[in-house]
Amino acid sequence: MKRDEGVLLVKTQYYVASTLDGYIATESDSLDWLFPLARVEDSSYPEFIAEVGALVMGSSTYEWILRNADAVAAETGSPWPYTQPAWIFTHRTLPVAEGADVRFARGDVVKVADEIRAAAKEKNIWIVGGGDVAGQFYDAGLLDEVIVQVGSATLGQGKPLFPRRVLSPVLRLMSVHQMGPGMVELRYEINKTGNDSAGLLNSGEKENLMPSHHY
Repeated sequence: MKRDEGVLLVKTQYYVASTLDGYIATESDSLDWLFPLARVEDSSYPEFIAEVGALVMGSSTYEWILRNADAVAAETGSPWPYTQPAWIFTHRTLPVAEGADVRFARGDVVKVADEIRAAAKEKNIWIVGGGDVAGQFYDAGLLDEVIVQVGSATLGQGKPLFPRRVLSPVLRLMSVHQMGPGMVELRYEINKTGNDSAGLLNSGEKENLMPSHHY
């Protein structure tokens, strides 16, 4: 969140960690590759989360937090580490995490975008994951930044970082920050004037990129 000539700019940001070959998790949703590489004190996370007013995630990301509640609690002091309201995109009925302010949504992200923005209260919106949820916000012209922390690891296959074809000049690299010996953070701004999703993907390609459930 920042002010530009007195105007408050609220951003929707995809803040995520990825392997060098572009995966955020294994096919079984494991993040074990990440933990040896990442240290919060080396990252921008404390400053980033302080400016976040609302969260968005898919069902697999949400269920990972539920399955790993004990580990999350040991690390953060709570099985649900966020104080902000969160929107979970899913086609299924899921339990509510202990201590969480969650709202379940399905369908077009545009339909709930205004509600999420209002709940964020002039702070930024964090797309926690997965890649297709971020892609749906991108398709709708609602994604402003991609902040990816690239780890020194490869998986060969898994859940993709961003299952969209995005060509120059849409992504504008704004900064590079080394996070110790194992990760680097790349911050990209979405160039909305160069963002023509319809032109980058034909209808058949778009259909192939849309899974049957939200990740």
